[in-house]
Amino acid sequence: MKVTRAALPFLPFCERLLPSRPAGLSLALLKATVLEIAILAGHLLLYPSGITQERRAPVPALPADGAAQLPTEAKPPVLLLHGFIDNRSVFVLLRRSLAQHGRQQIETLNYSPLTRDIRAAAELLGRRIEELCERTGAGQIDVVGHSLGGLIARYYVQRLGGDARVRTLVTLGTPHSGTRVMPVADAHPIVRQMRPGSPVLEELTLPAPDCRTHFVGFWSDLDHVMDPPETACIDHPDLTAQNVRVTGIGHLALPVHPAVANGIRQVLDTARPGEPSTEHTAGLTVA
Repeated sequence: MKVTRAALPFLPFCERLLPSRPAGLSLALLKATVLEIAILAGHLLLYPSGITQERRAPVPALPADGAAQLPTEAKPPVLLLHGFIDNRSVFVLLRRSLAQHGRQQIETLNYSPLTRDIRAAAELLGRRIEELCERTGAGQIDVVGHSLGGLIARYYVQRLGGDARVRTLVTLGTPHSGTRVMPVADAHPIVRQMRPGSPVLEELTLPAPDCRTHFVGFWSDLDHVMDPPETACIDHPDLTAQNVRVTGIGHLALPVHPAVANGIRQVLDTARPGEPSTEHTAGLTVA
């Protein structure tokens, strides 16, 4: 869809959501936009419930009677990391889906909307992961990050030695190559760090030899927060990465749509470091 320049900096974003010419408004885009509005309304209702940090979940105790149990394959804990100006309430549905399919240790991390530096947020994430590993006895965990959360987690893995702790990193609509959407938001320093060519993103292009984490990037062709949408693909010669194209939904739907949740579960249950990467044309149609 072609978007012409406008005098006001927010108009290109609005035109991408609601094109002025009816002929340009496809049925798929219309459905995705309606779904985005519905999800936003629901999330605004849930947002107050996720403002505070969640209580740390105790590690499940062994049976007191010492009864024998059938052997089960231990699954690593999962840490969920929200996006910009958001909180853990965005993961209510995804968390429920993971729990229903055998994940016993699922936790979230809230970082402040006043956070001004991806590097500082990555250090906070690292401390939380170390605490989680110590409390659960796990050597590694899986991380799912939405939007900015995925970028924070990637910085931790690549630049702060987090590949020793993160087995699989799943990113949902994360601006790995930077997004150009809404230039008016550049007043916030962390938004400037998400722009193409920012010093933080340049750091992520540096060599990352022997990185042990397996990366999976879910990206949507109707994600209007990612400009261009393909910026949510992971492209680095040293990383074991798989990119999954999602068709038919927008940015806000990525962490809540059941089809995406199913894809995340499959990734966490099967992806292992060292697997060959797949092209970003591999797809998941949810509409």
